[in-house]
Amino acid sequence: MSALVVLDNVKKHFPVYQGFLQRVKTHVRAVDGVSFSIERGETVGLVGESGCGKSSLGRILVGLSQQTSGAIQFDGKPFVIDEKKGNFEHAEQVQIIFQDPFSALDPRMPVGDSIAEGLVIHGIGDKMSRRRNVAEMLGLVGLPASAMDRFPHEFSGGQRQRIGIARALILKPRFVVCDEPVSALDVSVQAQILNLLKQIQKEMDLALLFISHNLAVVDHVCDKVAVMYLGRIVEFASRDELFGNPQHPYTQALLSAIPMADPTRKRDHILLTGDVPSPMNLPTGCRFHTRCSLAVGSCSTTNPEARELFEGHIIECDVI
Repeated sequence: MSALVVLDNVKKHFPVYQGFLQRVKTHVRAVDGVSFSIERGETVGLVGESGCGKSSLGRILVGLSQQTSGAIQFDGKPFVIDEKKGNFEHAEQVQIIFQDPFSALDPRMPVGDSIAEGLVIHGIGDKMSRRRNVAEMLGLVGLPASAMDRFPHEFSGGQRQRIGIARALILKPRFVVCDEPVSALDVSVQAQILNLLKQIQKEMDLALLFISHNLAVVDHVCDKVAVMYLGRIVEFASRDELFGNPQHPYTQALLSAIPMADPTRKRDHILLTGDVPSPMNLPTGCRFHTRCSLAVGSCSTTNPEARELFEGHIIECDVI
């Protein structure tokens, strides 16, 4: 396999305006120097607390937001958004599955029209061929062709998410960002959607970025995992390596919070002290040092550099 998506020091800073003249006071550094790659056909999980920049990074990778700086490559070519036209060169090959399947669909539009919208925008096929493509895609996600003439409110949450998946896949993309695609669903439905995603990924050779809070879900579906904290990737490794041998104190704390199915087994919970610093006023040095039990004096002044601790296991910490 070779890298399909490559991120090199990607940043996204949102200006904060203040005063009558609305001058820029500071910036929210939502994504602040992210570098990793996603290979063809693999799933990379992106985990971290709320507000760490996961969704901001996902929006950048599907062209919904322009990075402030840094470079992104898709299949060896620069990933550039044309802000005047509101699109980018790889729009057909990059899609997103949103978190809330109901708000992601237009309640006034039959779901068949919602699914076919990408075909219309890109001028693919005529009306009859689009209906055939929609019917085929509905069958792929386990829904009857007759569903295309119904409206979103007529479906359950799991069915609406299947429709969202069909809409993302109608253009036969090569890379899909899944922004917490099962967090709004019941647990029993979550398993169906996750298994469906894995099946479709295998059939279509998709690369996925799977954004989630649920580490148990990430363990089930992902090949590699990136752990994000305040806009930075603090640990990146294969799924087995990260879950079996976590190195960064933040990763260890996240994993210790996973509920265990066996009540007889005990796990030592790592409780993080203090609150998450504001992305408008980041601490100097290591961003995690204000909550880290291993922090030493230099952690408050020196920014840790990403380094390969083991083969394929990258960590951003000077103490480990």
